[in-house]
Amino acid sequence: MREWHTTGRTARSWSGRSARACAGLAAALAAAPALAGCGISDTGPVAAGPPASGGLTLDGSEALRVYFVTAQGTWPATRPAPPDAGPQHALNVLLDGPNSTERARGLDTALPAGSHEVRARPAAGTVDLYLPWAVAELDSVAVSQLVCTAAAAPGIPGGRDPVDVVVRVHESGFAGDPWEVTCDETGAATPRGRAH
Repeated sequence: MREWHTTGRTARSWSGRSARACAGLAAALAAAPALAGCGISDTGPVAAGPPASGGLTLDGSEALRVYFVTAQGTWPATRPAPPDAGPQHALNVLLDGPNSTERARGLDTALPAGSHEVRARPAAGTVDLYLPWAVAELDSVAVSQLVCTAAAAPGIPGGRDPVDVVVRVHESGFAGDPWEVTCDETGAATPRGRAH
């Protein structure tokens, strides 16, 4: 064991440092219980209720999400929805194209110009979409605009998130089964069954 030989002055100096160190340690120990009770638990995440759903505009009405196009792909624009809005209303807004404010923000559409009628019929967790075109006639981003606008529309029975709504696309001139797609998190139409 090492022995310390000190003069009177060094011993006083060491005792002062020792007293300050002990006081600091005592303060840290006294604060530990207070810090332990700050509300952070070590039990991990705990369910606190269902996730947020829907969306409201600043005036409190439900939001209508309409997918337009930027250089990077589809981009949702939000507008107030009337109380009875559903997929048909959302698609009518989409076909009217971006308004002047949305165009000033760089939003456009890839849908064919002219007057076209797209019909939408919602059911539980699905929307049947009847197009006046064959899908092959449309740019892929235009298909995504239609599918994602329909999937994100209010008024679809079943309360599913937009990425879980199945959109059944009925093409003009095609008598077979509809093409079943969903809208993924990036705003792109994805064949049903593929991972989002």
